[in-house]
Formats: sequence, structure tokens, C-alpha cells
Amino acid sequence: PFFSLLVRESPDGTKHAELVLEKALDREKQRNHHLILTAVDGGDPVRSGTAQIKINVTDANDNPPVFTKEIYTVRLMENLPEGSLAFQVKATDSDEGTNAEITYSFSDIAKNILKLFTLDPRTGDVRVTGPLDYEERKYYEVSVESKDGGGLTAHAKVHIDIIDVNDHAPTLSLLPILNPIPEDSVPSTVVAVINVRDRDSGENGEVSCKMNENLPFRLEMSS
Repeated sequence: PFFSLLVRESPDGTKHAELVLEKALDREKQRNHHLILTAVDGGDPVRSGTAQIKINVTDANDNPPVFTKEIYTVRLMENLPEGSLAFQVKATDSDEGTNAEITYSFSDIAKNILKLFTLDPRTGDVRVTGPLDYEERKYYEVSVESKDGGGLTAHAKVHIDIIDVNDHAPTLSLLPILNPIPEDSVPSTVVAVINVRDRDSGENGEVSCKMNENLPFRLEMSS
């Protein structure tokens, strides 16, 4: 279906055949075509000759890169050491040679996020290059681009969730109410207010308080 034969006759009566392309070729589906050309004379008996035609289809950059995912979802612990591999993006290209050579880069990324992650242009490896802090930012979204050797591109989104780690100790502040405390103070007199705060979230941010036993004081949760 890809080729037809066009026979032309010169004024002197000689004929020559032209091979004509009838349908677009696709190297990714079939890279070689083998044809047999037969010439038949008008004698009796009929004589014929054949020639083999081998056609190799060369690659054209007609396929853009394709990411393995349109959206990558990543979860990273906030204490991940700098230099650690965070995740990898991957794209493939159906072309060959330089047309299939893919390079990766960030696109549409804020400068402050660019300080936290680096992208290897050849492998698609993304590594942590700055401190991640759940208490400062819980979520990042970046765009990555893949480009083949012919200039065709593809894009994918990466959603990065930062996971809280118990990396903050509780902090306490004391506000004295009575200092000194009169000896005739009645039981249940509030003598000080203690504020306790933990910057972590969830269970990591839940605190409990206790004090030494055998003291004439007790702790009460304020409403």
C-alpha cells in the first residue's frame, strides 16, 4: 500500500519505471520494505527479469517524549538529608538516535523551591539540596520538562507532600500570678500560668505535663 509503479515512455520508445510513494511511511511501525520489480518483454516465449529493491526508512523526529506519568505524587520526610534522592521522573521517545535523546529540566518553578531540589538533566533524578521543614511548608508543586534531540517537548507535574517528623521539643513559658505566695492562700489559688507549645503536628505536637511529686502544688488544664 505504500508504493506504486509509474512507467514512462520516452519519445524514442524506451521505457523507464519510477517508484512512487503513495502513503506516508512510519519507521516506528516498519523500518524496512522489500520489493521485487519484474520486467516482462513482449516476445514469444515471454522473457522476464527481476530486481530486488530494499528500502530503509530513516528516522524523522515525529514523536515527542512521553512521561511515564502525567502527575507524579511524592511524599518526603522533612528530615531527609541533603543530597538524598527524592524521586525520579522518566520519559521515553519512540524515535531513534539523537531524536530519542532526552534531557530534563524544571519549568515554571519558584526560586525558593529551586534551592531545595536539583534535577539531573540526563537521568531525571531529583535530589534534595536544601532543608525541608514541614512547619514552614507542607506542600510543593513543580513542573518538569523533557526535550528530545529534535526539540520536541513534554511536560509533567510533580506534587510533593512533606511528612512531619518529631523534630521539635516542647517549649514552656511561665507567667507568675502570685510571687511570693502568701501563706494564707486557700487551696485552688492560681499561682502561675504555664504555656506549653510544640511546633510539630498531630501526635508529634501533643504534649503532656507533670511535676515533681510531694509538692504542695498541682497542675490543672485551663479551659
